[in-house]
Amino acid sequence: METSRRAVLNLVLPAVAAVSLSRHAQAKGDGVVPWSTGTEAPTIAVPPGATDCHHHIYDGRFPVAPGVAAKPADATATDYKKLQRRLGISRHVVVQPSAYGVDNSCILDAMKQFGRVARGIAVVNTDVTDAELKRLNAAGIRGIRFNFAPAGATTPAMIAPLARRIAGMGWHVQLNADADQIVSLADTLSALPCPLVFDHLAHPPQPAGTSHPVFILVSRLLAAGKTWVKLSAAYADTKVGPPSYADTSAVAKAYVREAPERLVWGSDWPHPSEPADRKPDDAKLLDLLADWVPNKALRHRILVQNPEKLYGFPA
Repeated sequence: METSRRAVLNLVLPAVAAVSLSRHAQAKGDGVVPWSTGTEAPTIAVPPGATDCHHHIYDGRFPVAPGVAAKPADATATDYKKLQRRLGISRHVVVQPSAYGVDNSCILDAMKQFGRVARGIAVVNTDVTDAELKRLNAAGIRGIRFNFAPAGATTPAMIAPLARRIAGMGWHVQLNADADQIVSLADTLSALPCPLVFDHLAHPPQPAGTSHPVFILVSRLLAAGKTWVKLSAAYADTKVGPPSYADTSAVAKAYVREAPERLVWGSDWPHPSEPADRKPDDAKLLDLLADWVPNKALRHRILVQNPEKLYGFPA
């Protein structure tokens, strides 16, 4: 009997130890994630259902759009899954990057690999057919992006007509543009028949920050109840830099005071605006939420409930 018990323990204990070590490694975030500095997990408590609402996928199997000078390096679905494990992210939103123009094949392929935990934001122009919009909707696309920083496959004149076409599907318009251009589009954006989402804090330049007209405009649109802001890319407009990004952090905190029910968080991985040798630490970017949103219930809302409402994730 004792021999049998010892034999069982000899089999079970190493397995238990292996599981323990695996969990310890996962908790520490051991392992390198492409295009992300550091290996540690975030210190912030990430709730079940936490959602990364802004990241990109680049895959060399898919050709870049005509006129794109530099072919982006791969940042694949497999690579992103490593970031998910490191951060503890459950769900996420794949955003079409400018490199692929209006050919959404890459993100659609990635979304198939990710399954139901992913939604997507496509890029289309006014030539898109109703049949294509329906196909994208069935694949999990929930909005269209206009990226004017830098200018790409779409123009400001396309915003209003495309917004009218997508409104009935429950989609939204997502905008990435510099602050002055956003201000110049105020009338168009205020009249949209669908929700509006601003990338990367809406890019208030520093040191103006919350005193810049773009923050005032976005605050007015938030108060109207149809606009959302992504708490993402703290590095995009900072003059202070890491680890605190104190200047852009002040903008994020101001949005939290204004309309926490209209905010979502995004990693912006693989950080295409940042040089390859200066990629940020994604865990530390996520940890900024502890400073921006000290209230745990509000953090849960921003990471879980708001994305459910905006992207149609199941509660």
